[in-house]
Amino acid sequence: MSIPTNVRTTARRFVAATSREALRLVREALGAEAIVLSNRASAEGVEIVAMVESDVTEALQNAAPVAPAPLVAPVVPAAPVVAAAKAPAPVASAPAPVVQAPAIEARPEPQPDTQQTDVVLNELHSMRGMIEEQLASVVWNDKQRQDPVRGRLLRTLLGAGFSARLSKALLEKLPTGQTYAQGMAFARSELIRALPVHEDEDALLSQGGVYALMGPTGVGKTTTTAKLAARCVMRFGADKLALVTTDSYRIGAYEQLRIYGQILDVPVYGVKDAADLHLVLQDLRDKHMVLIDTVGMSQRDRAVSDQIAMLCSTHRPVKRLLLLNATSHGDTLNEVVHAYRHGGGNELAGCIFTKMDESTHPGALIDTVIRHRLPVHYISSGQKVPENLMPADRAQLVDSVFQPRRHNPLFVPSEVEMHDEPAGAAPSAQVVQAQAEADRLRTQYQNLIRAMAHDAQELATAAGALAGAQIGFEAARRLWRHAGDESISQKAVQDDLMVHARSEIAVGCDSHVLALSGQVGLRSNAGDDVYECQSSLLLSDRSGQPLSAPNQWLSTAATRSTDARRKPGARQVQWLRQQALGKPVVHLLPRMPAVELMAEWQSQNQQWLARVPGSTSVIELRTGESSALARIDAEFSEPVPTVFKGKPAMQCEAHAMVQLRVSADKPALPPLCGVVRRVLDERGQKILAQTCLLSNVDMRVTARQLAQWQAWAADAEPCFRLIRQGLQLAGGMGELGDPDMLKRLLIAGQVTTTAWRLLHAKGEWADRARMLLNELTGRPARSSRPLTGNALYLGVSKLFVLLEALGTESTAPIQSQLRAIEKQA
Repeated sequence: MSIPTNVRTTARRFVAATSREALRLVREALGAEAIVLSNRASAEGVEIVAMVESDVTEALQNAAPVAPAPLVAPVVPAAPVVAAAKAPAPVASAPAPVVQAPAIEARPEPQPDTQQTDVVLNELHSMRGMIEEQLASVVWNDKQRQDPVRGRLLRTLLGAGFSARLSKALLEKLPTGQTYAQGMAFARSELIRALPVHEDEDALLSQGGVYALMGPTGVGKTTTTAKLAARCVMRFGADKLALVTTDSYRIGAYEQLRIYGQILDVPVYGVKDAADLHLVLQDLRDKHMVLIDTVGMSQRDRAVSDQIAMLCSTHRPVKRLLLLNATSHGDTLNEVVHAYRHGGGNELAGCIFTKMDESTHPGALIDTVIRHRLPVHYISSGQKVPENLMPADRAQLVDSVFQPRRHNPLFVPSEVEMHDEPAGAAPSAQVVQAQAEADRLRTQYQNLIRAMAHDAQELATAAGALAGAQIGFEAARRLWRHAGDESISQKAVQDDLMVHARSEIAVGCDSHVLALSGQVGLRSNAGDDVYECQSSLLLSDRSGQPLSAPNQWLSTAATRSTDARRKPGARQVQWLRQQALGKPVVHLLPRMPAVELMAEWQSQNQQWLARVPGSTSVIELRTGESSALARIDAEFSEPVPTVFKGKPAMQCEAHAMVQLRVSADKPALPPLCGVVRRVLDERGQKILAQTCLLSNVDMRVTARQLAQWQAWAADAEPCFRLIRQGLQLAGGMGELGDPDMLKRLLIAGQVTTTAWRLLHAKGEWADRARMLLNELTGRPARSSRPLTGNALYLGVSKLFVLLEALGTESTAPIQSQLRAIEKQA
């Protein structure tokens, strides 16, 4: 794309030995209002590229006027709903749906100096990222200056031991104009809500099992083991409990636990390795509860993973409880959890707080368990057995953090030491100055956008084409704006998604809505927690386009359920059953559901289509004979052209009414439609691929249409992986316990459908839009390398940012705004 301005001629380069010296040179040469475009280390030292704001204005005024490209608003009429009884015409399978829209008239472009263009683009992209960070910082500082209570609350949270990240996340949600007491009440309620606690001790002890208490040296494992053993003895007697120790390093470790065992009349066993542990647990298989006191190890000791592997190698499941020292620093606690959680084996079952009576900053403990979603089981606050071990209570834990202290803290600065204004002071000149700085940065940003290589007219033209292309662009842009708006709740986003889904279904579907479910793994930005996202995607039965992503479900290894009804696909069936979408839903499943689920769904009139192995045993209702589904006695249809792995091919289908062979103890199932789809070579002689399907969909839907739906589902499955990219661009997983985490995930899922539809759209308008978005990412345009979904998503997110910087609520006012700019120039 051409560069209509002479920005590169006005930028100046400064090199010095240090950053401080380079900035001094910039101020001396260009003044305090200079704009830094890039800052990087080079072989000569530190290099800064900067320019004066007046040069930007002059470059904008001297820019050659660019004639607006004609833009015809695409008109996509709503197709009439096809009657269910009408058989669809043969449809050739395509790798992706086609979106048509009017083309944008191309204009001749001069060939710029490639090397100079790349340098300017790189500097501008670097500058844009810098300004985005500055604006975010200004917004946070504005909130603190406009609401001095935030500063006092921040010091309170930091003084209690909470991390800056969690403290900032809490205060970002705090409504403005609150008093200090109201702010503390708000922070307390948010912490209580986010704190994971195992509240049912009766269920824990009744369930029994093998528990291993783990942690660094000196954290109190042996004493806590004795306290927990005493609670078990009081609950169900000494004959149902046994103690085991693996600590053969510390002198007297076994003797100490043996003395506790004698007092409680509980047997104590010592083990040295995995073989000993296996034999001991085999002998103790009749014990209701077994407590293992493990050897203490530093979180940085490589032997931690060996210890975890030993505990997880037994035939009897071992649940690991991590002991956390309340007197430790927050960074130390984070290291401990990371080492013992990810050292191998199964997940931690939870944790126990120890030495709470010695702690001065217990907020670090709460911060750690919120970040890692680690349920707190017990609180230990003294040496007495068993009096000083109590079940965890959310409210008591949070209240203990903010208990008044006898002495002022030495390591947390006070208001006087920070030279801050007292709480409740009226807004000062600093507030006005901060607001002016924010406005100045935004004005510079807007001027630079108009002066950079991507001219605003091209931006508006592409945005207008995207808005009229029926790919959900305006809805995606509106939702993307909500991602950073704390006044928009998750429920509001969910309701917006459902309204959008019904609107898309009314226009884009004929007789049915296709529902596809998929999984994607996500990792927390603030910690190392791994999440599993179950995503819902609604497709058009006419074209296979993804129309909407109405819901997302998050689960962790600790909360993941083994219930078949909560598996991907099954969970979506129950949720969509409660939604009014206006058309019957057909669930596209990657595998055959369980017999019990099929019977339940049949009673609920739920329709589904599943891909199954060709060896699935069925009974043909016409002949009464049993056979594999791939060998049913049915005539194949006439082959029709299709595309297979990018090459011309032929496809045909055969179908028959069948019944699954199930055991006598399973519920009887109604007849199903069995479909066998074959892909043949271009001459129709050699079988290239074969797919087998089972469905309970209304028989008025033909076998060819069922096969086409399954092919569209396979084509759309990579769409789920784009959600991960979208979530990172929308703000990531954030701090664990962040109430807006799911809101950002919902938004990322819906914007993914727009990015996917644009990625596979056909036409000159789509090619030009993709080219613009590719340039916004800073990637060099190469015809030999197709644009990836992740790169396109990044371009879409940057386009949203640029449109917001232009100050428009939608793409419609951009044209008039640009005309006014051209007149001023």
